Amino acid sequence: MDRAIVIHPQFQTGQRIIAVSDIHGNLPFFQALMDQIQLTTQDALVLVGDMLEKGRDSLALLRHLMELSKTHHLYPLCGNCDGLVLRFFETDALDDRFFSSYLPQHPESTLRQLAREGGFEQLEDLPKLRQDLRAAYPEIRAWLQKMPTILETEHLVFVHGGVPSLSNMEELERWRCMKNDDFLGQNRSFDKWVIVGHWPVTLYNPNIPSAAPILLRDRKIASIDGGCVLKMDGQLNALILPSEDSQDFSWQAWDGLPVVKALDPQEASADSVNVRWGRSALELLEEGEETSLCRHLESGRVLPILNRYLRRDQRGLWCEDSTDYRLPVSPGDHLSLVQTTKQGFLCKKEGVTGWYYGRISDIM
Repeated sequence: MDRAIVIHPQFQTGQRIIAVSDIHGNLPFFQALMDQIQLTTQDALVLVGDMLEKGRDSLALLRHLMELSKTHHLYPLCGNCDGLVLRFFETDALDDRFFSSYLPQHPESTLRQLAREGGFEQLEDLPKLRQDLRAAYPEIRAWLQKMPTILETEHLVFVHGGVPSLSNMEELERWRCMKNDDFLGQNRSFDKWVIVGHWPVTLYNPNIPSAAPILLRDRKIASIDGGCVLKMDGQLNALILPSEDSQDFSWQAWDGLPVVKALDPQEASADSVNVRWGRSALELLEEGEETSLCRHLESGRVLPILNRYLRRDQRGLWCEDSTDYRLPVSPGDHLSLVQTTKQGFLCKKEGVTGWYYGRISDIM
């Protein structure tokens, strides 16, 4: 797994290309999104890594993709989470410093799902577990082994985490292509489109939480991880290209949330904060019934936080992704309903999360 594996498929003229990243074992979201975009056997479906782990249906999703690859033009790329599953099959190098603590804490892991299904789940002897998995699931191991790191065509590059440049990509360290945090923050630009996942896009905006794909046309980068499974308001994005040489990008998403219709207008906030993962330390100022008034330590902003989003551990008080942003809403707009409170509704509109304080229709 040292060097990146690069493939160069030839897409047909006019063949629709669909990119999806970071499914994280959410089979219902994936199936619903494929139905929504009306996936056909003529399409090229590029899965930009992290198909597995974190969600509860990783094994079922893996088998679904294995079957889908027999009938569709499917290109699954290896993400860091997929790579960890493969690493356990291949080597004991991470047993002591990773898997010995990771596996006991994650019963939803693909490896533990396989072990339970096979009737040999035990974590005391990882070499024995590896031996059992290899013997029971050679077809799954073989499928994982075939996953490339990078897919490159004349106008496009797909890679889970990102690359420093497009030169000599076969010489890049594979793991650094898969786990490449804050790729947009590295100020890179390319002469062909680079489509990545890995880093939930909502982490990039300090003011407004948005799970919509980010398209940087001046830098030719598309970042499409919508925070599926990881975020309470996360979504699974599909970036859609009508052909390999087109820059006419569009996208669709599935978030599984109930949809309501807005009845009243509302203007957007002029100023707001997006309290994001890794930057969410708080000071509690006043505890309330549904929300508590808190100071966001990084920005100094004082805002109400849903009590159900508050967390406390050895790091202190923090919260799930939160905001005080007010959505711009017109009567008749369709909104995805994230949370309902006595004060208002936490909603999503076109991938953007914010508060709506008007009236809504019944769930559609």
